Amino acid sequence: MSLRLGPAPFVRWTQLCADALASTRAEIDALNVFPVPDSDTGTNAFVTFAAGAEAVAELGSEADLVTLVKAYRDGLLTQARGNSGVIMSQLVRGSLSGLPIDGEVTAEHVAAAFERATKAAYEAVGDPQEGTILSVAAAASRGAREAADAGRSARDAFSAAAAAAREGLARTPEQMALLARAGVVDAGGRVLVVVLDTTEQALTGRVAPHVKAVVPVPVEAGIDLVEGGPAYEVMYLLDGDDDAIPELRTALQKLGDSLVVVGGEGLWNVHVHVDDVGAAIEAGLAAGRPRRIAVTHFADQISTQRTQRRRRIVIAATTGDGITALCDESGAVTMPFSRTAPLSHDVVASALATADADEVVVLPNNHRYVGLFEAAAKTAREAGRRVAVIPTHAQVQGLAALAVHDPGIDFDDDVVAMSSAAGSTAHGAITVATEPGITMAGPCVAGDVLGVVSGDFAFVGEGPLEVAAQVVERLLTPSSELVTVVCGHEADEDLATQLQHHIERSRPDVDVAVYAGGQEHYPLFIAVE
Repeated sequence: MSLRLGPAPFVRWTQLCADALASTRAEIDALNVFPVPDSDTGTNAFVTFAAGAEAVAELGSEADLVTLVKAYRDGLLTQARGNSGVIMSQLVRGSLSGLPIDGEVTAEHVAAAFERATKAAYEAVGDPQEGTILSVAAAASRGAREAADAGRSARDAFSAAAAAAREGLARTPEQMALLARAGVVDAGGRVLVVVLDTTEQALTGRVAPHVKAVVPVPVEAGIDLVEGGPAYEVMYLLDGDDDAIPELRTALQKLGDSLVVVGGEGLWNVHVHVDDVGAAIEAGLAAGRPRRIAVTHFADQISTQRTQRRRRIVIAATTGDGITALCDESGAVTMPFSRTAPLSHDVVASALATADADEVVVLPNNHRYVGLFEAAAKTAREAGRRVAVIPTHAQVQGLAALAVHDPGIDFDDDVVAMSSAAGSTAHGAITVATEPGITMAGPCVAGDVLGVVSGDFAFVGEGPLEVAAQVVERLLTPSSELVTVVCGHEADEDLATQLQHHIERSRPDVDVAVYAGGQEHYPLFIAVE
């Protein structure tokens, strides 16, 4: 008996997986002892799958299945976090790629998809270890294959894969001494079992038996950091040609361990544990364009997780008196800058070094300052401070992040929420050309109004309202809910009002908020959430 997939069930399945990982997140975090006992495997997996579910939810079940699956695959790849999140994104992406989205799914399709995904996951890991999520994936593949060879249905193949995965997870302590000593199963493998159990339940209605509970032996901070293991986790997205990836893998393998590189078609997610963070990033630069670079110092992270009460602040780089005031009102420590008074490395490093807090969230709010704050954050981490740099490239992204900041929740949860808010904020602006030139939108002369979308020139026109409306229309999507307009000191008094009326006429379902920003050179900053 075959199975046919559909948009509505797929949307429900993505949310079910995210919900299941949300409910098992703390349990999985407690199992986390390999490759580094940083107690974040469950959190990383939840964040990864929640991002995929959010990408699908934005489209809704009215979208066709091919579009939904692509959005989910892209969401998992670009938002995958940690070793487990990256490998799971590869497994799910690989499995979905192997299924006939618009046709009947048979047990043979399921088995072949699992086998292809497992092979790709093994190939993505620099030094595959048994007793990990890879072993559990291999077990699931064998279960699906046995069901297919026995002539069973596609649903039975998924059920067999889930059952085999549970058995494979139970065997992981036998395959890895570290797990046996700690008295736990592999945390990443547990993530895969949760997803497969959820899939079985969605397809058959059967609730899988819970994996035998295990109580971890307390792991001391630094257990894996005193035996010559790398001290940092480095992650980034990479825009690069596929044929550059083998050389990148080779370069990163020489630098450290826990290497995972997944993706394809010009977009890759890179994860590695190293001592030399700069060299890992330089390897990415040699292969393409790394972005969304995230660096975690394990000793600092583990120490932080064992500290109960910590003071947290947000540092925001701001331009314009109005924007600075908005950030001050939100409780941020502001660092104003302008074209004539930019932020320097010394000023940034001093701000992080002297911050009166154990936990610091940084909002650079300008693409030029992301690297500057990252470098200063590295030094601050070495001094024992926990620092997260959210790579906000625009002032409006910083405002969105501050709107969801909650100093009362866990640091990681706060950073995830702020990162999600910033990342889901599409941004643009208008400015005025001061001299003739060639832009990505075509030639311009002095006095032309330039429309900026996500940092690139997208429109050239004569009227500020005309160009601003074009920018807004480019940024809006069917799921958009709020447009924020921040006026610079060069903006005409009625420009924002006219733009607001235009938006209300064309998109009455979207709210509009207008603020006085006072920024230089940009009459309007525009954000769409």
